[in-house]
Amino acid sequence: MKLSAIIVNQDMCKPLRSALSALHKAAHGLNVEVMVVDNASTDQSVSVIQNEFPDVNLIVNERDLGFAKSVNQAIEKSSGEYVLIMHPSIINSEETLDKVLQFMDHHPHVGGLSVRMLDAEGHFIPESKKGMPTAWVNFFRFTGLARLFSKSRLFSPHYEAGWVEEFENTETDVLNGCFMLLRKSALNITGLFDERFPVYGYDIDLSYRMRLEGFRNYYFAKTFVIQQQVAQPSKVSWYHLRNFYGAMFTFAAKYLFKMPELRLKAMPRWSSSAV
Repeated sequence: MKLSAIIVNQDMCKPLRSALSALHKAAHGLNVEVMVVDNASTDQSVSVIQNEFPDVNLIVNERDLGFAKSVNQAIEKSSGEYVLIMHPSIINSEETLDKVLQFMDHHPHVGGLSVRMLDAEGHFIPESKKGMPTAWVNFFRFTGLARLFSKSRLFSPHYEAGWVEEFENTETDVLNGCFMLLRKSALNITGLFDERFPVYGYDIDLSYRMRLEGFRNYYFAKTFVIQQQVAQPSKVSWYHLRNFYGAMFTFAAKYLFKMPELRLKAMPRWSSSAV
């Protein structure tokens, strides 16, 4: 199996249907398995998958296990050489999977990549290349953890002005959690998502562990995905505050008092226009 595409869903039936339809087209001619983990949805998500997408490997949880634990469920059952973690709102272009898999095949030093994201009106979404919320950037500056993320230039004035062009492939520290293509052999070394980050921070933590083991993370700009507009959780709810800021302090407790040394492998020369 070349690719295992994994989506964790909860009550997102409408965007999920569109995401699966587009994923089916993008996977044409490729050896791809699609897996959906449903976290106790109360809408029609499960029945829609069962009736309209019978080839999808569906895992139904009776309660919300959080993202990290749910995606680990699917990864442990997956058989792909690569694992694609996708948000239910993501629409692949027909060429997306083919291009990102070609890139990974030609760059074995790369542990994972994310891609250029557009909104429903075709506007570039800056988080495609940013990968880290502003609140996390400020927190890492304050705590001194910023020095762990030098490659992304997240903490320099140059970054604020836009440190990489939209259409330029570039190395980055943090992969975007909405679309993360990961090398399975790299996951076998780093371990899966840390379940202490159930909702937020799982992507930052795994991206950092990829770098610790000498792999490179990339923002790949030679293809795109579209992010459908979906309702966002309230940022003033206790659920959001507890998980968002709790993840920051969990990350700090994990790394601040014992700064690991990066073990970077030699990187071959290559052109940013590759693939």
